[in-house]
Amino acid sequence: MPLFQAVIHVIDDDAAVRDALTFLFEAAGFAVRSYDSAAAFLERAAAHGAGCVLTDVRMPDLDGLGLLRRLTELGVAMPVIVMTGHADVPLAVQALKQGAFDFIEKPFDDERLLAAVRDALEAGRQRHHRTAGLEAITTRLTSLTRREREVLDRMVAGSPNKTIAYDLGTSPRTIEVHRARVMEKMQARSLAELVRMVIAAERGG
Repeated sequence: MPLFQAVIHVIDDDAAVRDALTFLFEAAGFAVRSYDSAAAFLERAAAHGAGCVLTDVRMPDLDGLGLLRRLTELGVAMPVIVMTGHADVPLAVQALKQGAFDFIEKPFDDERLLAAVRDALEAGRQRHHRTAGLEAITTRLTSLTRREREVLDRMVAGSPNKTIAYDLGTSPRTIEVHRARVMEKMQARSLAELVRMVIAAERGG
């Protein structure tokens, strides 16, 4: 996905900061949405799609750390960059421990900020592709019959056809047919690719 199709979500209770950041990002060719509070952003969190979040760490009501917790609870996986004042660096470090992608100190260096946003958007794009790929693998796995899954498990363990046939009480020729169906359904071009798919599904990515 090209970066310009993703959206930068700017969250800050200071209107002047929101306006300045919106101008900077739009001038660089990005799509931007701004919010005066974390709550306003969270109202539509499930519908935000691709992009990244740039949020002030100190805000009334729900602050940047609280926002990170809520995004985790909601399963929203967009990268988050936290904006901090110099005195708030310990808070920024805490945000990183809670899963923030990066932090940047005010006053901003425009090029540093743009670089951080580009990195966050690229990380989000890669995460999206991994998630989509994992969902596709899971769908293919669920399409296998019980016997095909039994064959798959033994294929991944490295068992030859004769051993699989003996374990399952059938002929090697029948196992060959099942193997071919497994490879076709899983869209795997080799046994190594099939093994990688199964490992990815077991690890969740």
